[in-house]
Amino acid sequence: MSELVFFSGTMDCGKSTLALQIGHNRSARGLQGVIFTRDDRAGEGKLSSRLGLVTDAVEADEDMDLYAYIVAQLSQGGRVDYVIVDEAQFLAPDQIDQLARVVDDLEMDVFAFGITTDFRTRLFPGSQRLVELADRIEQLQVEALCWCGARATHNARTVDGEMVVEGAQVVVGDVNRAAGEVGYEVLCRRHHRRRATAASARAGALSPDVLPVSSA
Repeated sequence: MSELVFFSGTMDCGKSTLALQIGHNRSARGLQGVIFTRDDRAGEGKLSSRLGLVTDAVEADEDMDLYAYIVAQLSQGGRVDYVIVDEAQFLAPDQIDQLARVVDDLEMDVFAFGITTDFRTRLFPGSQRLVELADRIEQLQVEALCWCGARATHNARTVDGEMVVEGAQVVVGDVNRAAGEVGYEVLCRRHHRRRATAASARAGALSPDVLPVSSA
């Protein structure tokens, strides 16, 4: 029976890598799928992994009807056996409803991959709708780690290495960005609450606890 499956996790937990692997496994068995993505780090119409893997995808613009797109492919004689959606958190709630309709009406499996919460620890609208509608929710088992070594549970947005908690919900960026650019970092809850990024931790370690005292 077809399912809408939501694979969720923080950044750096292998979501895109798993999406690519699922697509590879099915294509190796002669199945054909459609891959949707939105705002991938590799650019428009790409699904990429931080391991360096990349494949072509359909850019799911905010006004795109995903169900209608699949129906159009089938009506034109195309074959679609499954659907993969990466960066699903960026989709509108209506588009998640369209994916559920693909599962129910067209009887196709839909595998959606996304971050659950934003840099402010608030649910993305797309992720919230997936939690509400998905037949199954899978928490990815590859644990991303905070700079302190603890399991990372929160995504942080940084500018010049400093964590920010205000701004637009969606700003495209990535980890390991140069100073001055918008970047993202995964943190444990404790350090997210304290706004303690890797950069600020290094700065703190380099600052002496007390001023040196010379003997008279």
